[in-house]
Amino acid sequence: MNDAIKPSPETLSQAGLPELSVVVPTFNERDNVTVLYRRLEATLTGISWEVVFVDDNSPDGTWEVVRGLARKDSRVRCIRRIGRRGLSGACIEGILASNSLYAAVIDADLQHDETQLPKMVALLRSGEAELVIGSRYIEGGSADSFNKQRAGASQLATEVARRALKVEVADPMSGFFMIRRDRFEQLAPQLSTQGFKILLDVIATAQGKLRTIEIPFTFGSRQHGESKLDSMVALDFLGLVLAKLTHDVVSLRFLLFAMVGGTGLVVHLAALFIAHEIFQEPFAEAQAAGALIAMTSNFILNNFLTYRDQRLKGFAILRGLLLFYLVCGVGLLANVGVAFAVFDQEPIWWLAGLAGALMGVVWNYAMSGLFVWRKR
Repeated sequence: MNDAIKPSPETLSQAGLPELSVVVPTFNERDNVTVLYRRLEATLTGISWEVVFVDDNSPDGTWEVVRGLARKDSRVRCIRRIGRRGLSGACIEGILASNSLYAAVIDADLQHDETQLPKMVALLRSGEAELVIGSRYIEGGSADSFNKQRAGASQLATEVARRALKVEVADPMSGFFMIRRDRFEQLAPQLSTQGFKILLDVIATAQGKLRTIEIPFTFGSRQHGESKLDSMVALDFLGLVLAKLTHDVVSLRFLLFAMVGGTGLVVHLAALFIAHEIFQEPFAEAQAAGALIAMTSNFILNNFLTYRDQRLKGFAILRGLLLFYLVCGVGLLANVGVAFAVFDQEPIWWLAGLAGALMGVVWNYAMSGLFVWRKR
């Protein structure tokens, strides 16, 4: 059905639309974007194309450089994102903002081989594939530019993804691929906007229903700018795997929120012990102090870790902290209420306690996202 109504390259050309949209997520890449644009211009001769730079409000003004290019060439577009971060979300927004037949994702750091793009287009045009992956781990491909630590981490993640999610491609961790945009549109509602492994998410979500071909390429060395990978990539990856294993019932953000809540319990008990046993404060006052300290530590960790893409800064931190106190206060009442209700029906203390704790964390998570770290 989709093939029957899919417009041809000629129809797109008559409508003034490109056949290919190259989506480039950027953060502090001002020294690379012009070089990449020139390379695309040289490579994509004979193909109607556009390049969509999705910039996460780079402090180095990457978006300003892109806007300068766009004023000279209408094939260049810039999406400047404020208040949100993440490579996967940037790729999703960029692809959904396009009107082309095919969408490619390529990094701005010049490590991917843009000369492979025409070959990818040809494979999609012919119908042999719906997804074409630039692979480092098939014959002819290479990732020799990786240091020993990064090479080991990449290979381990690839093996975990292949075994846990039954992914049957050699390089599911690649950030260089091209996909039919209409097929991506079908998958988009189920994709995670968090994290960095958009291709793995696409493959796992499609569950083997995308005709896929891998072509080799040599992964180059970064020339300028800042890597979009940080120390949280491992957690992002494990969270994505968990989300797909549970059919998206458990999200990465909820997992991190629950982990922070676990550390909060330790902080609470430690503060209670210090106040009550060492400083001889009455239990009620010591308990209140422990709860306040635990909520404060939870807020700080959540702001730094769980909601780092929506991190509160400046005066917003104080406002967010007060709202977090309120949310957690109501969550405590919900916790106790559910625990008592369960205990009345089934007087098993640990079951009632677990039910109350689960209710509390779900309430705190939902309300925190709605009121404290809400997207603006």
